[in-house]
Amino acid sequence: MKVVSNLDVERYMGRWYEIACFPSRFQPKNGTNTRATYTLAADGTVKVLNETWTDGRRGHIEGTACRANSASDEAKLKVKFYVPPFLPVFPVVGDYWVLHIDNSYQYALVGQPSLNYLWILCRQPHMDDAVYNELVERAKEEGYDVSKLRRTAHPDPPPASEESPRDGGMWWLKSLFGRIPDLWHAARWSRQVSVAVYLPLPVSSAHRKPLATARLLSLARTLRPLSSLTAAHPSSSVKGEVNERVEGGGWKGKSCVVYYGT
Repeated sequence: MKVVSNLDVERYMGRWYEIACFPSRFQPKNGTNTRATYTLAADGTVKVLNETWTDGRRGHIEGTACRANSASDEAKLKVKFYVPPFLPVFPVVGDYWVLHIDNSYQYALVGQPSLNYLWILCRQPHMDDAVYNELVERAKEEGYDVSKLRRTAHPDPPPASEESPRDGGMWWLKSLFGRIPDLWHAARWSRQVSVAVYLPLPVSSAHRKPLATARLLSLARTLRPLSSLTAAHPSSSVKGEVNERVEGGGWKGKSCVVYYGT
């Protein structure tokens, strides 16, 4: 995959508007005015602020980026975010490869080696159709299925961050855990289980306490993998019900774990 060489990082800093992208579980499906702001830190890393608006409310997530290989001149970066936004304890690391950028640093094509993520970015919230089509063709040449591209709406005028009410990060849960209500009801069927929550990453013992402290979805004091329940446990009756909903929801086999609180 062809990647930009000798990217001028300082020129790349600032605000970029998302013109189109592949839909991602880390963004609300109906988000508008989606944009990214990059700031160069003193240590050479890049501070990342991603923002989007849903029903007039601002959702955002912050992270950092750095070169994947400091000895290389290719624009291959690693981006790290901590999720969920309202309780940032789980690190999520991804690739950020600049595939193309114009000489004026006004528009860019960003992707990943997996071909699962793609972004078309611009310094302005709107892009000329000719430029857009050129970037789409470049992505197609690199092997991307451009039929998955979704245009991002940018109603005028773009909102100011400080003037928008926040959504508290709930868009992230709704987008990523679309079937949490089903799991909640399944868990409530057993009086010994206060709530079950389906997480995409294993929760280490170090993370259970802060999750419980924040009372995520009214979670009680501890989190335990549902798979640890034995037939003799008084809460075992809910295990099969939750697993049925997990499988029926299409989550089975995606390296996710169901946790329960007692």
